[in-house]
Amino acid sequence: MSLGSWWSSFHGREKPRQTSAFSSKQRKGADRRALLQVFSAIAGSSVLAMSPKSAKAKDMSELPPPKRALTGRDEAGTSVFKSFDVTPKVVEIDASPGLTFYELYMTEGVPTLTGREPDPMLAGTRAFPGPGGTMFRLISYPPKRPEGWKPPPGVTLESGLKELSEKVPGMGDVFERDTPGMHTSDTIDYGVVVRGEMTLELDDGKIIRLRQGDCIVQNGTRHRWRNPLSDQPCLMAFISVGGRRG
Repeated sequence: MSLGSWWSSFHGREKPRQTSAFSSKQRKGADRRALLQVFSAIAGSSVLAMSPKSAKAKDMSELPPPKRALTGRDEAGTSVFKSFDVTPKVVEIDASPGLTFYELYMTEGVPTLTGREPDPMLAGTRAFPGPGGTMFRLISYPPKRPEGWKPPPGVTLESGLKELSEKVPGMGDVFERDTPGMHTSDTIDYGVVVRGEMTLELDDGKIIRLRQGDCIVQNGTRHRWRNPLSDQPCLMAFISVGGRRG
């Protein structure tokens, strides 16, 4: 899935991990570097520390949270608005301040389309749909983090991944530990940059820069996202369709 939520602050591809033994001091240093890479990734590759203005909104945008209009049918079969408000499932990742998931809707299998289905987001969320299912979400990625940014006190790589998977079940499982930010899911993802800019990197090291209105189709490929801007978050919309590996 193009979650792009985790991507490292490295530019280009990582070198293979060293296999020689580390001293205790070296190992701690290596762990901290890996953590910084992933959480500058989880956030958007390096995020601006929260300023007085951005502190007003947990997703680091000065705009109000996006609303979701949900339609359905009443008992007479007439189309109606069931709600028009912020989704009931907003997920904020404490390990990476500003990284926010707006979980909008999901289906499994073939929808029945009665128009009277309960809002699936009231029952929780998940990282990706099963084969034939769909997931619709917005993700707000914080601005590029400044040099020397550190994750919140007590946060480690594993605790951050654990939090991600607890809040968006299964999401932390798809991210690679050895190449921070790289991830793969069994989905086709349709993505649109709603606000801001984003870069997308693939296996061959090629990187493209996406601006507002640009779109991507992610065919279950290994990839990594980075917010290249230091002065504004990036809001992206994703629709993921569950598939099977051939």
